Amino acid sequence: MAAVGRVAGGPVTAGAARPSRRTGLLLALPALAIFALLFVAPLFTLVANSFRTQTGAFTLGNYARFLGDPFYRDVLGNTLKVAGLTTLGCLLVGYPFALYLRGRSPRVRNWLALLLLSPLLISMVIRAYGWLVVLGPNGPVASAIKWFGLTPPQLLYNDTAVLIGMVHVMLAYMVLPLMGSLDRIDPTLVPAAKGLGAPGWTCFWRITLPLSAPGMLAGAMIVFSLTASSFVTPAILGGPKVKLMPYFVYTQATTTLDWPYAAAIGFVLVVVTTGLLLGYSRLLRRGKGEAVFG
Repeated sequence: MAAVGRVAGGPVTAGAARPSRRTGLLLALPALAIFALLFVAPLFTLVANSFRTQTGAFTLGNYARFLGDPFYRDVLGNTLKVAGLTTLGCLLVGYPFALYLRGRSPRVRNWLALLLLSPLLISMVIRAYGWLVVLGPNGPVASAIKWFGLTPPQLLYNDTAVLIGMVHVMLAYMVLPLMGSLDRIDPTLVPAAKGLGAPGWTCFWRITLPLSAPGMLAGAMIVFSLTASSFVTPAILGGPKVKLMPYFVYTQATTTLDWPYAAAIGFVLVVVTTGLLLGYSRLLRRGKGEAVFG
């Protein structure tokens, strides 16, 4: 009986832990195989092609061409600018919405969450063409501006149209991490601070905002990376006037048929985006936001 008790209630030995790790590895193998097949292998193929000429010879000319051309450097800068502004727009719109959801009843939260997620159930092409109608010269926005006797500005085929469409597409990816981070905050902290005489804005700035920083940074990572690599919405709402990296990867691969240069452009975008995301992840590890806002 004592031996049974030691096995059932005693500490787990290394021998007992080893089969558990093997079981976990076996369960993870299908997911690892799919990840390797659909992500790692195409990435290695992309890198290999970026160092080749169209005849297959090894070259560094694709990267020299990209880095030596100010036009393509401007395209990279504009891509990062659009991704950054989209992230900021999602944060400015999504944070108040996540705060509002935090204090609602479960039924209201479910309905509002469904409303938030509903755009993800619609094709990205349909959403983009919907914004074409809304922002078009005869759309409701332009008609409302004309009703006030004003001349409507150009709302399509510019950075503004792309930002509006991308914020609409990416908003849920910002709100969901924020909701999770806000839900983990102890609900007694703010009432306790107010009981000690702290005004509402001080409670928000010193308690709610720092403790929700992990959700903000996680949402920013998701939105920034998805926006920087997005093609459909910028291509439809921005057209050829809005020059972004994914659009040039597409044109180099399908129009000029220069696959090695398209691979080099794509890999530059991957490296730059990954570097920025590593900076975000470093912020995430700095004390759950206290070091960021403290």
